[in-house]
Amino acid sequence: MQSLSLYQLNNLISQTIEQQLPDEVWVKGELAEGRPASGGHFYGELIERSEDKGAIRARARITIWARSYNLIRYRFERETGQRLLPGINLLLCVRITFHEAYGYSLNVVDIDPSFTLGKTEQRRRQIIAQLEEDGIIDDNRTLPLPLLMSRIAVISSEHAAGYGDFCKQLVFNDYHLHFDIKLFPALMQGERVEQTVLSALENILHDNETPFCDKPSFDVVVIIRGGGAVSDLSDFDSYPLAAAIAQYPIPVFTGIGHDRDETVLDRVACLSLKTPTAVASFIIDHQAEQLARLERLQQRLTHTAQRTLDRAHQHLEHLASTLPLLFAHVRQREDAKLLAMQDRLAHAARLHLEREKHRLSLLEQRATALDPKLLLRRGYSMTMLNGKIITSAQQLQKGDRIQTILADGSRSSVIE
Repeated sequence: MQSLSLYQLNNLISQTIEQQLPDEVWVKGELAEGRPASGGHFYGELIERSEDKGAIRARARITIWARSYNLIRYRFERETGQRLLPGINLLLCVRITFHEAYGYSLNVVDIDPSFTLGKTEQRRRQIIAQLEEDGIIDDNRTLPLPLLMSRIAVISSEHAAGYGDFCKQLVFNDYHLHFDIKLFPALMQGERVEQTVLSALENILHDNETPFCDKPSFDVVVIIRGGGAVSDLSDFDSYPLAAAIAQYPIPVFTGIGHDRDETVLDRVACLSLKTPTAVASFIIDHQAEQLARLERLQQRLTHTAQRTLDRAHQHLEHLASTLPLLFAHVRQREDAKLLAMQDRLAHAARLHLEREKHRLSLLEQRATALDPKLLLRRGYSMTMLNGKIITSAQQLQKGDRIQTILADGSRSSVIE
């Protein structure tokens, strides 16, 4: 039986690979692990998972030699905004090698950033789609901006240059405006960005829980980064972080620090600006505009109050000048009323007296017409019995002595 030494077998495999496979092949996979090593080389492992993203069904060692690593890394980070970290998908141009002592390996000679960029963009779109499905993507963006932005909570790294620039611009502003700034430290790059920013957001809310006061302690929350590698932007493409900011009860401003790229965090924030100094400029301009508006309102209020006082003063002067004439007119009018009333009363009294006189005259005439003496002179007589006038013959009896009164005297007689 013919046998080969291990070296002979590995050498045969190496020769077969060189003869049967092209010099360079484009291969895609997930970077499972990787690290720069001494000498400037990069060593890692490329894997491929099964369709259900479970078990690893293929793996290979990869190497990027120092003479190519810096160039490849720089172009990849510049175009994708990401670093070569475990978990990202790559499309690599490799040379396949099989060394008798070190075995199978892929030497990377180039990388296609557009492939990874597509994966990154796909991840961002998935997060945005989930936020839209949840109905929260525009919650913070639609919060009204506060009229005043003097109390500012800042989420940033304490030693970040962007934080220093932000504070400096606010403190030394041209309008001499005062701002109360409080830092809530968080990491702005690396795997703990999500955790530390969420913690800072929670601490801000706790800081707002002042007793007997429903008004928050801060007008706005500012997340600033400034500087740093473009690759670190992917740390802000996090659904938990984006959802927390989207539903945050205080307007959130972002100044992540890059002109071209937009993170999911920028998409959900109430206001997204490119740099920390741009955020500071916006806040200063907003405050200055509100200050100018208040000054205009004060001027209008002062002008309106002065006009009202002037009109009131003129009215008082007019009243002071017209009151004597008004009183004289009223007095004349009342005197005329009194004179007219006197005339009416005198006329009414005269009419009443005349009516009473006429009534008395009529009564007198009637009384005169009923005078017995006048009737007697006309030929009438009166018969009396015991001092009482007799009006009926039934009142008399035989033997009664009656008296008959005539106009010129009386006569007595007896009833028979």
